[in-house]
Amino acid sequence: MNIKTLIGLGVVALLVFFGVSKYNSLVQEQQQVNQTWAQVENQYQRRADLIPNLVNTVKGAADFEQQTLTDVIEARSKASSIQVSAEDLNNPQKVQQFQQAQQQLSGALSRLLVTVEKYPELKANQNFRDLQTQLEGTENRISTERQRFNEAVQSYNTMVQSFPSNVFAGLFGFDQKAYFKADEGASEVPEVDFGN
Repeated sequence: MNIKTLIGLGVVALLVFFGVSKYNSLVQEQQQVNQTWAQVENQYQRRADLIPNLVNTVKGAADFEQQTLTDVIEARSKASSIQVSAEDLNNPQKVQQFQQAQQQLSGALSRLLVTVEKYPELKANQNFRDLQTQLEGTENRISTERQRFNEAVQSYNTMVQSFPSNVFAGLFGFDQKAYFKADEGASEVPEVDFGN
């Protein structure tokens, strides 16, 4: 073998090693995104699991507004029916559809908790207070997991877009992932009215 052949083989081996290293890094980043997404889904599932207990406890208040309970049950059903797999994270519309269903459930739960204020016997119920505390804790966990997911997506998307990783990402089909976005109207300042 001559020196040119050895140099050529060395360059090819170096490129193969570099390519394998970049591919493995992309896989690792993608798995991190998938794992953090699973945690987001886990917290949403925890919330969905708490809702039937909350609704049953509230039903104990005989004159409680039935429409409010129906809205919560329907929103939970819709939110539970929309599933986003790790492969769907490349599709911003699918993620947005999931997020909108979760926002509707959050809104229905908020209306339920506001309506409960009219029922002192329900607010004094220990089971209701425990469920309300668990629900508030779950909402905080959801927020934390969504933040972690967005951090993982940022790291992954940065790698997918950065040179030379973008070359390997394009070759092996690593597409950008969609972020969780702020709820619509989240940047608006809420109106406070003490007139009533």
